[in-house]
Amino acid sequence: MTTSFQTARPSRSPGRALRILLGALPLLAGLGAAEAQTLRIGMRDDPDILDPTLSRTYVGTVVMTALCNKLFDFDEKLNIVPMLATGYEWTDEKNLIIRLRSGVTFHDGTPFDAAAVKYTLERHLSMQGSYRRSEIGAMGHAEVVDPLTVRVVMKRPFAPFVAVLTDRAGMMVSPRAAEAAGRDFGRAPVCAGPFRFVERVAQDRVVVQRYPGYWDAGRIHYDRVHYSIMPNSTARLANLQSGTLDLTEVAPLDAETVTKDRRLALVSTPSLGYGSITINLGDHPQARTPLAQDARVRRAFELSLDRKALTEVVVAGLYEPAAQPTAPASPLHVPSVTPSARDIPRARALLREAGVATPLKVSLLVYNTPQAVQSGEVIQAMAAEAGFEVEVKAFEFGAALTAVNNGELAMTLGGWSGLLDTDSNSWSFLHTGGALNMARYSNPVVDAALDRARESTDVATRRAAYEEAWKQIGADLPLIYLWQTRNVAGVSRKVAGFRLLADGLIRLQDVRPAP
Repeated sequence: MTTSFQTARPSRSPGRALRILLGALPLLAGLGAAEAQTLRIGMRDDPDILDPTLSRTYVGTVVMTALCNKLFDFDEKLNIVPMLATGYEWTDEKNLIIRLRSGVTFHDGTPFDAAAVKYTLERHLSMQGSYRRSEIGAMGHAEVVDPLTVRVVMKRPFAPFVAVLTDRAGMMVSPRAAEAAGRDFGRAPVCAGPFRFVERVAQDRVVVQRYPGYWDAGRIHYDRVHYSIMPNSTARLANLQSGTLDLTEVAPLDAETVTKDRRLALVSTPSLGYGSITINLGDHPQARTPLAQDARVRRAFELSLDRKALTEVVVAGLYEPAAQPTAPASPLHVPSVTPSARDIPRARALLREAGVATPLKVSLLVYNTPQAVQSGEVIQAMAAEAGFEVEVKAFEFGAALTAVNNGELAMTLGGWSGLLDTDSNSWSFLHTGGALNMARYSNPVVDAALDRARESTDVATRRAAYEEAWKQIGADLPLIYLWQTRNVAGVSRKVAGFRLLADGLIRLQDVRPAP
């Protein structure tokens, strides 16, 4: 039996009044070999470890996209396309054949082959602390068929597997370098991407340099890329306008400023990601509040929020209110699952039913960025009308990750940049024991629905399973989904060929100095 996994259909435009450029900047043809140049990119946070197995942050994935090619990628219509692999075939529901590109080497000169794929996938599966384990946990093992062919043997049917390989689980690492470095591999990663690692200075910069042996070298036109860490969106915009940066993520409230600057272009596309509030249901002392102990209190908090007004104030209306982690562009989106309308009288009644004295004090962790802090303050003001006294605590990104991992706060405002398949946006966050289940949530109905969605290749069957899961999540509210995000970048007109896909990652193929 031969099958291939179809993941999506074209995205829909939100039709906002702000006229923004979708997709790609025009690729200016006729350029000869560019002189040695550095592309300067602004980053909103300092990446975590640059190891595809151990990384959990979006900004880390942005840098690793330059360093580490994947087995597969996806295109503008969310169709899976080959990268280090040339194709795949399901011979039955538990056996996947992956065919590999020839002539590829890692940055240390060792060959990329079937043995390297087997090593990397099994590293993702077995390494202590792996954030990929939840994503590929249905895999049993990998076998080398020949130097350019791998067989992946599944323990059970797992429909999203190839889609998972379009992100970090599909990033290949040099076995020799990984074995030599152990858990320190992420300090100087060795992969098979267009750029090799040069240096990293925490909270300041990451520098990479073009790898001359890259298999697709004709599409790479910069010699170095300098990622500057700039958490403040106003500072990133100022550096872009001054020419210190060539490219950076732009806060939605700054989008119109970019469109009015003739030296800059705005590139934007609908995202696979979402924003949410995670509520800590665990045993940490900070979490032992009525919010964690009573779903009626969590429902009251949700009903205090006006998602539409929140997006208008904080992100200029560029994000769409949401109540699920699946983007509208995906065929797995469930149209019947929609956000609740704000209802302050009902929220107050629920708090009375729960026997809660008001104002109820709760803490809300936010990242220390202007957009996140403003979001927290708007949520604080809205929730106050229902009887909540929200203390907004702004943490630096790394400190926030530590606090969230340790379960130290009642609520966290955050989100997920979004991956191709809904499984990657939900299972790890909501399934009992999931690697990213920072809510410490467990419900057998949700577990069963998420597991069922993994097993079928039929889109309608999977969508029905997710509908069941989202309805139960809407009742339990371990996460309160706020919005579907949008990728927004500002680019100097001295740069040509840059495009954004739905995951928002910075792909450097075909990006070049404008003539």
